[in-house]
Amino acid sequence: SSTDRVSSGTPRPFSFSFNTSDYRILLMDQDQGRLYLGSREYLVALDMHNVNKEPLIIHWPASAKRKGECQMTGKGKQVGSHEPWNRTHLYTCGTGAYQPICTFINRGWRAEDYLFRLVPGYVDSGKGKCSYDPKQENVAVLINSNLYAGVHIDFMSTDAALFRTMGGRTAIRTEQYDSRWLNEPVFIQIQQIPDSAEKNDDKLYFFFREKSLDSSGGASPTVLARVGRVCLNDEGGQKSLVNRWTTFLKARLICSVIGEDGVETRFDELRDVFIQPTQDERNPMVYALFTTAGSVFKGSAVCVYSMADIRNVFNGPFAHKHGHNYQWTEYTGKIPYPRPGTCPGGTFTPGIRSSKNFSDEAVNFIRAHPLMFHPVYPIHRRPLVVRTGVDYRFTALVVDQVDAVDGRYEVLFLGTDRGTVQKVIVLPKDPTSFEELTLEEVEVFRVPPVKTMKISSKRQQLYVSSDAGLTQVSLHRCGVYGRACSDCCLARDPYCAWDGESCSAFTPSTKRRSRRQDVKHGDPLRQCRGFNAKGKTVQFGVEGSSTFLECQPRSPQATVKWLFQREGKRKVVRERGNQLFS
Repeated sequence: SSTDRVSSGTPRPFSFSFNTSDYRILLMDQDQGRLYLGSREYLVALDMHNVNKEPLIIHWPASAKRKGECQMTGKGKQVGSHEPWNRTHLYTCGTGAYQPICTFINRGWRAEDYLFRLVPGYVDSGKGKCSYDPKQENVAVLINSNLYAGVHIDFMSTDAALFRTMGGRTAIRTEQYDSRWLNEPVFIQIQQIPDSAEKNDDKLYFFFREKSLDSSGGASPTVLARVGRVCLNDEGGQKSLVNRWTTFLKARLICSVIGEDGVETRFDELRDVFIQPTQDERNPMVYALFTTAGSVFKGSAVCVYSMADIRNVFNGPFAHKHGHNYQWTEYTGKIPYPRPGTCPGGTFTPGIRSSKNFSDEAVNFIRAHPLMFHPVYPIHRRPLVVRTGVDYRFTALVVDQVDAVDGRYEVLFLGTDRGTVQKVIVLPKDPTSFEELTLEEVEVFRVPPVKTMKISSKRQQLYVSSDAGLTQVSLHRCGVYGRACSDCCLARDPYCAWDGESCSAFTPSTKRRSRRQDVKHGDPLRQCRGFNAKGKTVQFGVEGSSTFLECQPRSPQATVKWLFQREGKRKVVRERGNQLFS
């Protein structure tokens, strides 16, 4: 369960003095050390070292005419996306008071140029690139001058699609008004992930949630989490699916936990996805954040998926609806060639040069069967992190890989709807079970919820946005664990180690003999023998004198106990689990 200890000392957020709101982190530019932020009518470039340094600002309001026409809705312009076009320019789109438009921003060669301005006189239609309504979440990525976007394309937000525009090719999209393809989707994440050494096999994977087609059944979930994919070189069909994807497939993501009573709790509302690269670019780890779909029971979970499992599902059987009660079943008929979902000119279709050369049979099959029969289960078939019976939900997720004295660890930073960020580590206990520890919980905003988060391992900073503004939090705050070796060790924070003087940031390159850290066991007796001159774990008070009784442990992994002894001595005992350290 979550720690009840919330560190206060709210970091000072960046926000405008103007009347604007809904801050979203659009892009993190590691090379220039800038963070690009969007809010109503404004674009901002912030210094990643210090977000409170003088920002570069573009005021980009909708025209007075559009604002007037839009007065009924009470909406200004909300920036929807920022994508790097080249070394010096960004491509940006905004809802434009319900008339999406896009343009280029010149950001200069280097951060020192202090350049951040709209390219004069250039405006593009934002249709198919950015939603009309600022409340509609959309995702976008630029690949080889093509913009791939999951957006709502109409004023009423009834037509949602995965689009490809720009790049000199004909625009292409998902089938319109076909609930088998997309049923009121909310797009969460989109990324190119290569499938093989053959470039023609490259696919775009996207994550979203959508309404279930079977939600009238009562027991069946109303919302489903999905992973979908298309081939980057898909040109649409020749006779059928013209200017439509001919390789669009989707599968369900399962994230659930079986309680002690045997009842399964399902987390179906996909909220955020973090794709963690590995040394193999074809096999990143997919971290997905879910909440329960109902409003009564509050629960959140993080599940981790492997690309191998995702690909196996896409290579498996297709789902098919038939029979008198119209249930989903496994399609057992003949699968046409080339197999629906494979890319033209790829490993399995070397002789087919374009999707326009796919057989009518293959194109018609995928039009009617975009869904895979098997769902994707998480690694170990259970969540990595679970929160149930708490009064909050998680809203955002980022992950960092940290090298510690005793190995490499995954640290999760989880934003909540109460304006805090929890720092969580999951430790393997044995091959089949885990121990989940909340290292700390920091209050980031007094105005919840946390909206978006980005992480920079290079700068050791976490950037967090909400309606109220944006703030940065250091990934390590070792000072809060005190100066004693035992306190530092009990904290079990892979970012921190005791250096002989205090609890300080650990970097693998500074391995000195005196550095003490024990993430796996948090055992100060073993680690700190002979090092406890500062801040001993045992303190005595003499009768008749006054002693400061520390009530607040230095980390959630430790507890403080004061024992009163009849002989007139008081002593403190720190406890972790069932072990007493005295």
